[in-house]
Amino acid sequence: MTNILLVEDDESLNRGISFRLTKEGFKIFTAETVNKARELFYNENIDLIIMDVGLPDGSGFELCNEIRKNSDVLVLFLTACNQEIDIVRGYDVGGDDYVTKPFSLMVLISKINAILRRSNKEIHETIVSRDIVFYPQEMKVTKNEEEICLSKTELKLMKYLIDNAQQIVTKEQLLSQIWDSDGIFIDQNTIAVNIRRLREKIEDDPSEAKYIKNVRGLGYIWAERCMNR
Repeated sequence: MTNILLVEDDESLNRGISFRLTKEGFKIFTAETVNKARELFYNENIDLIIMDVGLPDGSGFELCNEIRKNSDVLVLFLTACNQEIDIVRGYDVGGDDYVTKPFSLMVLISKINAILRRSNKEIHETIVSRDIVFYPQEMKVTKNEEEICLSKTELKLMKYLIDNAQQIVTKEQLLSQIWDSDGIFIDQNTIAVNIRRLREKIEDDPSEAKYIKNVRGLGYIWAERCMNR
């Protein structure tokens, strides 16, 4: 059973989410403050934190940043802000995804399941996408059973795209997850350069990409289905 820590100071919303997620088969621990959330996190075996950004005694961003120093637990932010700067900040402090209020419980549950699926992929030995095989533990890639030589950045980029296969990944997400996490600040042109290099190594015809496709005005998508093996 997946243990979820729900950190939300709106009592009615807290109860509603907790009730629905319990019916979905999750074990729920609830907190309305940063201090209570911290206590529960360090005393229970938590798999996922659903965390409001604005809390009475602090910020969800600050708590996530603190937790990230010792744990890679999954974090899903609940935020009333739909501004890009708040979304990017959530990723910067180590958040895995976010939901903007108001939201439906169906959307929240879908987000939770998607995060858990992505996390579960990491424990599998291989991820297969057509004739490409990705080995997460060894951080290597083969195509038609021949290893492809990729740089560290190309491997991280490919892994993030595969982990989010058939979902649009924005340039801001890539900047935050691939580069800013290492303390390296770059412009978006660097993303395009690395995408081009990766395509040249994995695509049969980079000009007619089948795996990594552009989504005009939004970002990129790993277009092929991925399966765990």
